[in-house]
Amino acid sequence: MDFALDEDQTTLQEVLRDFFQAKSPEEVVRDLMDDPAGFDPVLWKQMADQLGLQALAIPEEYGGNGFTFMELGLVLEEMGRALVVSPFLASCVMASELLLAADDEQARLDFLPGIASGELIATVALAEDSGSWKPDEVATSATRAGDSWTLDGHKSYVLDGTAADIVLVIAAVESSFGVFAVAKDADGFASEALATMDQTRKQARLTFDATPARLIGSVAAAPAAVATMLDRTAIALAAESLGGSAKVLDMAVDYAKVREQFGRPIGSFQAIKHKCASMLVDVESSRSAVYYALWAASVGHEDTPQVASLVKAFCADAYLSACGENIQIHGGIGFTWEHPAHLYLKRAKNVQLYAGSSDFHRQQARRSYRHLNYHNEGEATHGNTGRTGGNRHRRRTWTRSRPRAEVGERRSSSRRQRSRCRRRW
Repeated sequence: MDFALDEDQTTLQEVLRDFFQAKSPEEVVRDLMDDPAGFDPVLWKQMADQLGLQALAIPEEYGGNGFTFMELGLVLEEMGRALVVSPFLASCVMASELLLAADDEQARLDFLPGIASGELIATVALAEDSGSWKPDEVATSATRAGDSWTLDGHKSYVLDGTAADIVLVIAAVESSFGVFAVAKDADGFASEALATMDQTRKQARLTFDATPARLIGSVAAAPAAVATMLDRTAIALAAESLGGSAKVLDMAVDYAKVREQFGRPIGSFQAIKHKCASMLVDVESSRSAVYYALWAASVGHEDTPQVASLVKAFCADAYLSACGENIQIHGGIGFTWEHPAHLYLKRAKNVQLYAGSSDFHRQQARRSYRHLNYHNEGEATHGNTGRTGGNRHRRRTWTRSRPRAEVGERRSSSRRQRSRCRRRW
């Protein structure tokens, strides 16, 4: 793989930056914060007609442009940089990736062309009032009556839930769960906008009361499809964090160059230099991590689930830290409503918590790596040791079986060696 963007990707990034700077300046973002619709239909149509962004990563057979998740990540990076208020993440990442991962060709033919053209807005409803993002903990239930299904329950923190035409709902089915499509005009369906910290990203609480639904794919294939969608969503949020982190770094550096104190720019003081340098390190580290994760997702690398959790946790935390340092460098003006610093801080906090907190994703990555390492070691030594645990099991058994006297003697020897080193020093 190549960590550097190629010429086409660099050109795409430059075009996107110019487009969003012109179409989504701070004034537009603030206006949309108070708009119940949650996005600008004119901008949404321009994104589809002029740049084809909604169709970018959707395969050509479903009306898309057939690019990879790498290019989609560049779009999200620039949208995060400009704080674009739109249902792009919900419709073109979460819903699209879930449909592509599901084993339902007819559903892809029915929904993806509309999503690619921008005429259909879709979203995914997984989390509930408990805030859990584990699909096997959902309480919303699906009931089958012949060939039809109905849903009962609630969903919370649904991105663009009031604007979506189609909602893909993860609901419990006996001992498992499935994915169900619900139209916004279905009987027994209601949506209510939630008051959120980040007003640039609209969320809703949905209610289902014997609501007719369509099963997407099979129940047996739903866990794998949902897991893929969550991995792609985590990487998308990390890409958005990268764009936001780079923007607040630029804001902090530009301000440090012009703000003067004691007769010289504050950027000349070592404390400010340290803050900016730390932000730069975090931004460049995030860039490397995000681009690797985007590449892994685009080629279907086996490390994608682990990388998705790690990159989301790291980049979200780095974004929030950069926003805090940006406010500190700006001083008193950074705390005011009129300054855009707080808009990025709120988005960073939203990114950190959405689709699972940083602690949740670190635990996910640890469990995944532990399972992967155990599996690989077992395969490498299977047939030689006769145990599934392989070398790891043998090392643990060997350590436990050592005589206590010998272990105590080795520890005493180590202490004597450390004492001799201290005396020589």
